Amino acid sequence: MRDLRVTLVQSMLHWENATSNRVLFAGKFDGLKGNTDLIVLPEMFTTGFTMNTALAETMDGESVRWMKDQAARTDAAIYGSAIISEGDKTFNRGLFVTPDGSVKHYDKRHLFRFANETDHFSAGHERVVVEWRDWRILLQICFDLRFPVFARNKGDYDAALYVANWPEARSYPWSQLLIARAIENQCHVIGVNRVGMDGKGIHYTGDSVAIDPKGQVMASCKPANDCISHATFDANALADFRAKFPVGMESDRFELKL
Repeated sequence: MRDLRVTLVQSMLHWENATSNRVLFAGKFDGLKGNTDLIVLPEMFTTGFTMNTALAETMDGESVRWMKDQAARTDAAIYGSAIISEGDKTFNRGLFVTPDGSVKHYDKRHLFRFANETDHFSAGHERVVVEWRDWRILLQICFDLRFPVFARNKGDYDAALYVANWPEARSYPWSQLLIARAIENQCHVIGVNRVGMDGKGIHYTGDSVAIDPKGQVMASCKPANDCISHATFDANALADFRAKFPVGMESDRFELKL
């Protein structure tokens, strides 16, 4: 198992304008080729957190093609979520795209009822772990962060990714829950949030971080600023920590019903 170089891309988003957001992020990727293994973007990085499902794309649409091109250009995997339609359903779908053009996806399980996400989107029914460059990575989206049972490490992942549009008004829970997920699951955690104001007048300060299994911040973005931040996850240190402090051996058995 090799070390994993990760890049957090904290940014403002153009409201409901996928073309402008793709151009925005393509510019931010300049210089990343050969310098990272994984690039993490905010939730709904093409549109902002809108309930306008008329903006939905398909899995063979422009944004997925763009992610494939950018993953190939940077030689890195890219993870972020977008509005995707499939059949008669629409999902807030996390897209994990690798340089060979492979696309794996996770449909947001815990929809944010308080913004009426439950009225416009279908909830996912699968907990998704992907493998990338020897690392097993749990895919999560925003509100999922408040549901620790769903993310409980069963010895099946090494890092968890949370992409978000998490408002400034609740920034303290965001920061604390990310640390909790890392500590309780003995894993690395990345949380990438947007900044700026969206089309509904909601403010975001970002507070994006990479956290180690002991809950220590390895990399962070200054609040309210566009930012690119990097961290390297040490595979040997993770294995050593888990071996010396095997808290998972005392885990409670449970069944997750989705």
